[in-house]
Amino acid sequence: MEEQRARRCGGPPWARGGGPPLMRLWEARRNAATVPWPSTLALAVFVMVGTGFAAKGQAATSSPLDAFARVLLLAGPAFLLLRNRRPVVAVFGVAATALLYLAGGYPHGPIFITVAVGCFAAVVSGHRKAAWWALGGLWAGHLLIAHWLYAYLPPGTDDAAPWGEEVVIAAWVVAILAGSELVRIRREVWARERAERAASEKRRADEERLRIARELHDVLAHSISVINVQAGVGLALLDNDPEQARTALTTIKAASKEALGEVRQVLDTLRTQGDAPRAPAPGLDRLPELVEQAASTGLSVETETAGERVPLPPGADLAAFRIVQEALTNVVRHSGSRTARVRIAYAPGRLELRIDDEGPATGSDAGGSGNGLAGMRERAAALGGTIEAGPRPDGGFRVRADLPVRPKETM
Repeated sequence: MEEQRARRCGGPPWARGGGPPLMRLWEARRNAATVPWPSTLALAVFVMVGTGFAAKGQAATSSPLDAFARVLLLAGPAFLLLRNRRPVVAVFGVAATALLYLAGGYPHGPIFITVAVGCFAAVVSGHRKAAWWALGGLWAGHLLIAHWLYAYLPPGTDDAAPWGEEVVIAAWVVAILAGSELVRIRREVWARERAERAASEKRRADEERLRIARELHDVLAHSISVINVQAGVGLALLDNDPEQARTALTTIKAASKEALGEVRQVLDTLRTQGDAPRAPAPGLDRLPELVEQAASTGLSVETETAGERVPLPPGADLAAFRIVQEALTNVVRHSGSRTARVRIAYAPGRLELRIDDEGPATGSDAGGSGNGLAGMRERAAALGGTIEAGPRPDGGFRVRADLPVRPKETM
């Protein structure tokens, strides 16, 4: 309901409330808390008892604690019951009761602690200006009472307060505000760190989900394409050439077994999060297997290697393997050509992959998901590389990947 109301009103609650987002979130969480009865009750007892002791030492210079004074002493803690849900009301309420208490000439004592608690609650919940105005109004009222209105207010025998007392009060006000601001800043930092950690965890989860989706797509797309082609061959030759049909079924069995193994490896990484995979991730050293699988579908693959071959980091090696695998899968699915060329060029700090087929496209629906090229681009982008895929000027189709890599460190 809150989200729907926020959308109707043009944004989330903190965007309309005027405070910093993290502070508004903190305030919302505080508003949901229960009324702070135990701490407020303890403070009320402390204020009543402490003021009684303070009155004994100020009997000659202050008014006696009457019923009105007792009401004011209890009114401050009563306002503090609202400090979680209505911090602005609480801080102005305790400031007003303290000012009335001063105007009555009652003995100074723990009542000012309620002002400090109300100010603290307002500042840490994001209502800094309210706290400053409340304290500023209390201070201004004290100046008027102590230096100009004292002759008209009880008790009638007191004199103007010394100006040095104002320095102490000013220091007390600054200390309250400084302490409250320090706690507010710390809580804002903690809230920001929690939000950043949550965002980081969500980002890692999304990246892991995307990585697993790419792995499953590449494994299944290639193997299922081989199985699909061989199944068609087997059905066509089942009666006329049983031996060739047997070969097609053997290829289907091998491709499905390999696909199951790779899918199981991906699923094992989900079940044993944080552990090393039981089998090494595939790399360009398995290119001959891709060539052999492609040959089983009737596709002839020519491979070429340029430059001095160097060991690649596992991430780059896996990405290169999957890019070549997906490109050959697309040739099997969508191309009428029976020949493909794979060129792997090693250069200092980079690896270039180029997969060409002569075409033309068959124009038939091969049952693909349409995510192959997107997955290749995501793999390349994760390494800081690029993918170019599209028709060649002379016909056919070309996939070219440029990956920045570092040679794998050896022990």
